[in-house]
Amino acid sequence: MTPSDAVAAGRLHFIGIGGAGMSVIAELFLAHGRAVSGSDARGSATLDRLAALGADVHVGHAAERVAGAQTVVISTAVRPDNVELVAARSAGIPVIHRSEALALVAEGKAFVAVAGAHGKTTTSSMLALALVEVGADPSYAIGGEVVALGTGAHAGAGTAFVAEADESDRSFLAYRPRVAIVTNVEADHLDQYASASDVEEAFEEFVARIVPGGLLVACVDDPGAERLARLAAGNGTRVRTYGRGAPSDVAGGTPADGAPVGTLGDDHVEVVLDRLHASGSEAHLTWHRRDVGPVRVSLDLAVPGAHNVLNAAAAWAAGVDLGAPPEALAEALGRFTGTRRRFEERGVAAGIRVVDDYAHHPTEVAALLAAARLAAGEGRVLALFQPHLYSRTLSFAREFAQALTSADQVVVTGIYGAREDPRPGVTSALITDAMADLGAGSRARYVPDRLAAAAAIADLARPGDLLLTVGAGDVTELADPILEALRARA
Repeated sequence: MTPSDAVAAGRLHFIGIGGAGMSVIAELFLAHGRAVSGSDARGSATLDRLAALGADVHVGHAAERVAGAQTVVISTAVRPDNVELVAARSAGIPVIHRSEALALVAEGKAFVAVAGAHGKTTTSSMLALALVEVGADPSYAIGGEVVALGTGAHAGAGTAFVAEADESDRSFLAYRPRVAIVTNVEADHLDQYASASDVEEAFEEFVARIVPGGLLVACVDDPGAERLARLAAGNGTRVRTYGRGAPSDVAGGTPADGAPVGTLGDDHVEVVLDRLHASGSEAHLTWHRRDVGPVRVSLDLAVPGAHNVLNAAAAWAAGVDLGAPPEALAEALGRFTGTRRRFEERGVAAGIRVVDDYAHHPTEVAALLAAARLAAGEGRVLALFQPHLYSRTLSFAREFAQALTSADQVVVTGIYGAREDPRPGVTSALITDAMADLGAGSRARYVPDRLAAAAAIADLARPGDLLLTVGAGDVTELADPILEALRARA
């Protein structure tokens, strides 16, 4: 069934069409010849791109925007009192979540769902690019522009459809993947989940949705993902693990009490780091398979950090299951140069390199700073951090503080609330106060105003430094003012 058959013929209207997840789905429907309209709170290059592709886009929300639409698409970020959503419901226009829209546009393809608390965008981007490079012409929907592809969305002629599977609002439970990748399972989005165990149960349900004969690819370096792999194996799902270590039941450990016994050693990709350097990383993979013996390939990546080696291993492990030649796939992964807002270099001024990154969870911030330390060489690492969500800041203030102590100087600006309203007493000072408790107070400042924060971090920088703008909100817009301030000072 095509997307045109799946949703009755007519225009689809996207509320918040400029969002990373919404825009790629809108682009895919446009590629299938569907009429698409949408609105967003403010203009952006994304809206301009969609307009150029044929979408009818508007800045600002108004009830009349939905008139004549056959279907309205929303995300969790759309508030119930949004005037367009209220108008659609009043008019009886069907309203679907963006995950449902993505599932419709992917019908008939071998769906590859990339899930995990961290690494979804990079891993799905790596796999999409590698499949393109080996001639598989996949479809893909990625919440970030893949630099080498110039887009995050494509309707290909091949059989595979690669997409991020977002756990933040449980929307990944809308999919029936042929291959599911789980990079890690950690507590996050505790505004949506009651507890860490609630997060784990959602991932269990996600893995249970793998189609019969499908594959789970899971990282055994992460305890939550390894537990999930063992559970899936115990339930009869095909499992391929990857990691710098072996599955614990192979290495001599025993499963946790109550965990089903699933053998994970028959299909494992062993990752060995050969060299991490400022501009990339080198490793080799050994795919241990009892039936055919080991398969060995080398990785020479153009992106830094041990975490990116693991992301590449996940992409490789999934790609070979889709029929890609192992050696060619590994070589293609070396041509991945990054995704927008993932260690994205924004410029150099006065001898200071400015890099932007989407990291917004303590584990992500820690991995980013480790990679930045390598990239900085003899220079210092400075971070301008914007917390994302009041709930996440409250839950992980001390963990953020611990991660940020790896930087030489830190400026923390006000919280980007996104879909949340402010909470009494919850400010970014929770993080800088915790840094002080950890003995790093002299290296941390809380500057609530984001433009003042940009000026503050620029004032601290000196030639040879690597300066990071970090967070999932509009902190990305501060890279240019920082560069301007540095140029003015030079």
